Amino acid sequence: MAAKNIIAYEEHVAGLYGLLEQVEHSITASGFNRNLNHLVKLRASQMNGCGFCVKMHTSEARRDGETDRRLDRLIVWRHVDDFSKAERAAFAWTEALTNVVESTDYNMLRTQLLEHYSEQDISVLTSIIAMINLWNRLGVSKH
Repeated sequence: MAAKNIIAYEEHVAGLYGLLEQVEHSITASGFNRNLNHLVKLRASQMNGCGFCVKMHTSEARRDGETDRRLDRLIVWRHVDDFSKAERAAFAWTEALTNVVESTDYNMLRTQLLEHYSEQDISVLTSIIAMINLWNRLGVSKH
């Protein structure tokens, strides 16, 4: 049954989606690893239950050469050997920033990230995670 009371935020908040797209373009222009960008967005979208975003990011990842095996196993990344230590650090950071829990040791997670990424890369990664969570919440609110 389709929802009848969905609110078109883009019609009520002038320029909202255009501004969000500008942020996305800035992130893309940073040169951050494109495949990792897709995987991080997909993992957060899985956690947030945003079906539209899961479909979109899976499709985009495949288009950019990501394998079905890795896409299928992303949801269990801790239990498979398909992902590098660097990717695992990024996924742990993604999960920590998507499901904010008071007991999370952010210092330890940043230490793990710094073993693989520059501060610039971590800044971009954090922005990617923040943006996908924003997009997911807009999308999920329309379910």
